[in-house]
Amino acid sequence: MKKFIYSFVVTLLFLGSFSAAAQSGHGVIYADTNNLIVIKVEGTHYERGYAQGELLGSHITDLVQNYIKPAFGSDAIYNYVKGLIAAGNLFTYDSVYVVEAKGVIDGMNSTNTNTLNLDYVDILLANSILDISGIFATKVNVACSSLMSWGDATAGTDLDGKSVVTRHIDWTVLPVLVRNQAMVIHIPSEEDEQPWAQIGFAGMISVLSGFNANIGVFQLMMVDNDDHGLQTEHYEPIWFTLRKAIEQKDPNQDNADNVMDVAYCISRQQEHGYADGYIVSALARSTEENDSLIALVAEVAPAVPYITFRSNAYPDSIPGENLYTANYQIARNNSMHFGFRYNGIKNHIGDGTNISLEFNRDIMKEYSALPHNYQFMTYVPEMDLFRVSVRSDTVTPGYMNPYVDFSISDLFQNFLGVKSIQADNLKLYPNPANGIVHLDIKANSYDVRISDMTGKVVMEKKTSSKNLDIGTLKKGVYLLQVFYDNKMLSSELIKQ
Repeated sequence: MKKFIYSFVVTLLFLGSFSAAAQSGHGVIYADTNNLIVIKVEGTHYERGYAQGELLGSHITDLVQNYIKPAFGSDAIYNYVKGLIAAGNLFTYDSVYVVEAKGVIDGMNSTNTNTLNLDYVDILLANSILDISGIFATKVNVACSSLMSWGDATAGTDLDGKSVVTRHIDWTVLPVLVRNQAMVIHIPSEEDEQPWAQIGFAGMISVLSGFNANIGVFQLMMVDNDDHGLQTEHYEPIWFTLRKAIEQKDPNQDNADNVMDVAYCISRQQEHGYADGYIVSALARSTEENDSLIALVAEVAPAVPYITFRSNAYPDSIPGENLYTANYQIARNNSMHFGFRYNGIKNHIGDGTNISLEFNRDIMKEYSALPHNYQFMTYVPEMDLFRVSVRSDTVTPGYMNPYVDFSISDLFQNFLGVKSIQADNLKLYPNPANGIVHLDIKANSYDVRISDMTGKVVMEKKTSSKNLDIGTLKKGVYLLQVFYDNKMLSSELIKQ
């Protein structure tokens, strides 16, 4: 698919099954395409949570009812763990995330989608599902893998030395997860925070996979770890740690944006480690001087050594300026535990050079893919590119589906004020509209073209009428263009 090239903020409002009758003005559905819901939320932590609850409320309810609660086996066990979290006896959460979780519930209540009468603790619990499984000795089947390349590895290709990471999200294939995949873009109003995005499932206020303009972070399970966390250690859930790493401005205060920000956030938990064995891949722009500042793998666990970092200087058998990880320990305890996917990459990456964008993706498709793949994504910050394809049914892996390209800079533009009705001298009213739109142009006849945010033309015709019937369009934001006398005028058009 083509890259989104519109210079204005294009924001699809495909409401469909979403209840958004009382929107707060702090969230919009940016895209609803290829089975991926993309929303953009703006403001304080509470306002962003509220907007997420408004826009994704029915999906959050669906996930809790049909995935989260059943994972515990019984309501009694679920309520027991929920009680531990509510009493502060299991995990440590920053107060802003508690506030945000409360906002999610209030947003759901405002749209009558909270049919289970969930409260904010249910949201925190859902965002801590991996850590809960680590403490109570039940493994969640989250496999995943990632390949990072930069510098000499990508020199001489279309990447021209730039950093790239391609990542698989692999999870148990269930219809409830297939239908509730979501990406949330955050535009914070807090001065110490920056725009960031996460992709995973509806209701996530944390980061399984996420990025800002400079750094991407991706969590994987360490499946060969047999250590389990303790109920008494008050761990910070891993996804919230990763959120801090990309949401906070310069967490380690070194006036640089690189993977040391991720290392800093992870290391703050070193006293107790984490509730389970996790692996984290982190990638920054290639403009950093040292490889260790561009790409990093962290292997963390609830037992000594709690945290082990790996850069491409570690003799991990992957040559050059590349770092690969799947689900086994490599540097931790010098385990060098290679699996079939690791060996597949090692045996087919050659000397680790001439890694183009497509080669980085293709080698991951060929040698690192699993049949239960949900999301297949590529992050290239210096090319302003985030590419993703997702699973759309229980049969076809996500990496085999068509992808969508997003401009990272467009994702992180503020959206407030999106209802401006004039652009490039084209005036139209009413806007928003649901029927007839009047075009204020001086032309006896003209060609009109309306496109959705993917560039797909949904209406195209020649007319002499100044009134345009858009009643057949779905709800959303479109690009309207008119052509006459060698002129092209355009405006965003909002269909209610």
